[in-house]
Amino acid sequence: MKLEGIRVLDLSRFLPGPHLAMMMADHGADVIKVENPKSGDPARVIGPVQAGHTVYFRNANRGKRSLAVDLKSDAGREAFMRLAETADVVLETFRPGVVDRLGIGYEAVRARAPQVVYASISAFGQSGPYRDRPAHDLSVNALAGVASLSVDGDGKPAMACLPPSDMGGSIMALAGILMALLRRQTTGRGDYLDLGMFDTVVSWTSHVAGRVFADGRAPDPSAERTQGGAAFYRPYRTRDGRYITLGGGEMKFVVNFLEGVGRPDLIPLGREPAGPAQAPLHAFLEETFATRTQAEWVDWFAGRDICFAPVLDLKEAFDDPHLAARDMVVRGDDGASHLGIPIKFQEEPGRIETDVPALGQHSTAILHEIGYDEAACAGLAQDGVIRQAE
Repeated sequence: MKLEGIRVLDLSRFLPGPHLAMMMADHGADVIKVENPKSGDPARVIGPVQAGHTVYFRNANRGKRSLAVDLKSDAGREAFMRLAETADVVLETFRPGVVDRLGIGYEAVRARAPQVVYASISAFGQSGPYRDRPAHDLSVNALAGVASLSVDGDGKPAMACLPPSDMGGSIMALAGILMALLRRQTTGRGDYLDLGMFDTVVSWTSHVAGRVFADGRAPDPSAERTQGGAAFYRPYRTRDGRYITLGGGEMKFVVNFLEGVGRPDLIPLGREPAGPAQAPLHAFLEETFATRTQAEWVDWFAGRDICFAPVLDLKEAFDDPHLAARDMVVRGDDGASHLGIPIKFQEEPGRIETDVPALGQHSTAILHEIGYDEAACAGLAQDGVIRQAE
């Protein structure tokens, strides 16, 4: 697999960092999840449980090994640093400054392991006035301006069901880590990556930043092409109270639909800019889609070249045959479900290791690999420096 031979020390918790490290594990990296021996990653206890682990934790931490070590102790810190000497990547998601106070920040690690690519993912980055501000995805999106763009009919900001700054941070940091590893092949040196989730989500606004950059004003979500202002790019309610979406405003789709429903006279409205000019077309589509059920519209659209999809709930989506064909939900030997691998190589494809580590399950084995003998491990466990598998 692509990342065989790469060792990652994953100090991260919750979602962005663990998801990133899991993607690396799926493609062959040896990912060691470094956890607090008393409690471990909080995701271990968040949400529904399946086959002994929360679904959340399972789908961000499969295929890793767990080292439970007290990094506030001298002995625990030394164990981590000795492990870093064997590593390629160190990943952390603490607030800025925490790893330096623990004595395991980039400069300390680089002094002993100059080959390490050290990645810090934080809400607002390691510099700037918001550096020390506590935040999760929702607050990051709010301060980045993107939470103001998805609104309900009353103009109230709607919470995104997926966390764009969390997952965007995960993917962007993965790209940065892989860039640094590629460059290391030439220089022999690692690097430090400062990844702010705020920066990531702002960098994704190219399709909605037009009014700000060109006109010096905030966009009106109701008039934005991708926020509901375009009649052919928005959801519509059907007769049975469900929804369908029109997902493409290209004129070929507009023509195919309006000719199909016998209203070619409305085609010129599809050429108007998003916003009030398309209001009559929007009203017509609302009335039209309310005349049939979702299933009836699915049948009507079949075989027509129109960008359309029914709004499925998550269970329906996970049961969809296309998702099965893409291996995007798989089951382990214990019957538990795993989200599949989205990065699909023809050569050396990734492989899901469905084992999920118990807290401290691999502590002793990992320390053996860096020279600790059985007596030393037992002593560390007795002193509370490490937690061993029960």
